[in-house]
Formats: sequence, structure tokens, C-alpha cells
Amino acid sequence: MDNVQEELSHKYGLVGKNISYSFSRSYFAKKFKSEGLQHTYVNFDIDSIEKFESIIKDTPNLKGLNVTIPYKEQVIPLLDELNEHARKIGAVNTIKITRYQKLIGFNTDYYGFKNSIKPHLKEHHKHALILGTGGASKAIAYALEELGIQYDYVSRNVKEDVKFLYTDLTNDIISTYSVIINCTPIGTYPNVNECPDIPYEAVTKNHILYDLIYNPEQTKFLSCGDMMEATTINGLEMLELQADKAWEIWNQY
Repeated sequence: MDNVQEELSHKYGLVGKNISYSFSRSYFAKKFKSEGLQHTYVNFDIDSIEKFESIIKDTPNLKGLNVTIPYKEQVIPLLDELNEHARKIGAVNTIKITRYQKLIGFNTDYYGFKNSIKPHLKEHHKHALILGTGGASKAIAYALEELGIQYDYVSRNVKEDVKFLYTDLTNDIISTYSVIINCTPIGTYPNVNECPDIPYEAVTKNHILYDLIYNPEQTKFLSCGDMMEATTINGLEMLELQADKAWEIWNQY
């Protein structure tokens, strides 16, 4: 009987750093309860990617993991295989653990972003600014490519593939890029009075301002967009869509 119960009760979790705020744990707990499943979802809050292997080794019945900041890129060398999208993006946010303990990396961030912004896109949304260059921004860039939207990166530091520093941004540049996506943690709770340093006065009602942050629901970045009558979108629907996609991946045999 215990073996049967064990078979029915799988474990899933989130790997990241300082993740007590995590969306995923509460989302999957509700999901499991509503579907009458005995599974559990836990946070694996680690201060170094070196501790990843012990999670795999020491957690019985572990079937899948989500991965968040700062390990979406660092985890890749520790996996056995990458799904095609994850390989092209260069970042992993979902790991499937097979019955033979093979670790396969996927990226569902791009799927969540693509399907949450798509209903808001209009003919004039041809160019996007991606604020930030971390693992999440890579998934956003991949989704924009699939949507046929040209994009450029904005960063605080000079890097390869970065077209603009924040100090370079002018009203004319903001006018040219009608989609602006915040992929940085600037404005996340508790730092709710902070926002990316861009010339918001050039934002118009033809702009989309999209913030990957979901806590708070209305960031200062989005509030500044609202003041200029832009379309504003927070990261909650993206998170829900990517989580459902991860669940689908974990249940594929």
C-alpha cells in the first residue's frame, strides 16, 4: 500500500535563490488540490548551483522542476538533454525528470510571454525594446522573433548584442519602439517605488509596456505607462501560461 501511495504522490519544485515570494508553489498547490492529486511542490532555495545535484540525488519521487533567477543559464551544463526551444534560447526554466532519472531542459517562458502579449498586438507594433539581458530576456527575444517583431536590448553596461545603454535612450528612440518589455527585477516588491530609467514622457497610447514582474500587480513601470494611456500588461498571465505548459511537459511520457 505504501508503495502505491508513493507512486501516486510525486514531488515537484522550484530551484532559485531568495524565492520565498514564489508564485509557483502556491499555484501548483492549488492546482494539485483542485485536481485531487497527492503531489507536493516545494521551494529549493539554494545559494549556489553546485547544490543542484544534491536536490536531484536526495529528493525521492522528484518528477519535475521549475528554475528561476539566477540559475536559468547556469543549470544547463548539469542537464542530460535540451529541448530544441531551450537550446535556441540558451535558458531553461523547466526540467523534466524521466523514470530513468534523465534530466531534460525546456523553456516555457517564451510560450507564456508569446501567448499573453499576442492578443494585444496591432499592426504598428513592429519594434520592441527589451530592458535587461538575463535568462528571461532571452526567452522574450525568442518569442518576439516568432511574432515577427524586431527587438533591441537595453542594459546598464556595455555588452555584446546590447544596442542601448539606459543613458542613450531619448524621446525619439522611445517613439520608435512601440513595445517595451521590462525583464529586470527593478520594481519588484518591496522596492515598489523603483522603475527602469527610461523617458516615459515619450510613451503614447500606441505603446505596449509589458512588465514580467507580477508582485506588485501594478509596478511603477506600468503606472508610468498608464499615465501616458499605453496598454500595460503585468507578468501574471505569462506565469500561469508557462506553469501550465510545464505541467503538460511533466505529464508527457
